[in-house]
Amino acid sequence: MQDTFKHQGLRRKLVEKIRKKGIKDETVLNAISKIPRHLFMDNAFVHFAYEDKAFPIGAGQTISQPFTVALQTELLEVKPYEKVLEIGTGSGYQAAVLADMETKVFTIERKKNLFDKTKEFLPKIGYKCQFFYGDGYKGLAKFSPYDKIIITCGAPKIPKDLIAQLKVGGKLVAPIGSDDIQEMHLLEKVSEAKNKITIHGNFSFVPMLTNRN
Repeated sequence: MQDTFKHQGLRRKLVEKIRKKGIKDETVLNAISKIPRHLFMDNAFVHFAYEDKAFPIGAGQTISQPFTVALQTELLEVKPYEKVLEIGTGSGYQAAVLADMETKVFTIERKKNLFDKTKEFLPKIGYKCQFFYGDGYKGLAKFSPYDKIIITCGAPKIPKDLIAQLKVGGKLVAPIGSDDIQEMHLLEKVSEAKNKITIHGNFSFVPMLTNRN
């Protein structure tokens, strides 16, 4: 698992691309500049690791486009030591970005093969998270409330269980829509009874699934 000067140079170029697309949070950009994305990808795609594109990772899932990862993370405005719940571990790339920003990451995955692979892989390259196999729609009530929640798959709506697990003053970001294209929603929990929602562009995610397999 090598991370060469060439890889590091390609990451710097990638960071400049997403900076030009509008990402301003230097902490987010710094995390992306450090994380070896090529190690998260199948060998067939490793030469394209630092293009600003999504790629398949098996099990019908993808590793998200770096700009999308950066945007979702920037919208959350995460701070060190905050508790962050991630719905959809996938390759672990988004979890690594959050962990690099010194948050306490709780991440849940419903694809057993991806769960097993990522749970073993991330610690090997230095990223510590709490990994769970289960239904993302239900979240992880046991460890709630969370400062921030991120959904990394397309959902028809924001699950009520997840809103209930968010702290007052917390933020939840999720791609919402029932078709191939979703709108990025940012939900801010103003009080137990009131939420503020803003929309931040159109994206395409794999669908959020419920039943384990």
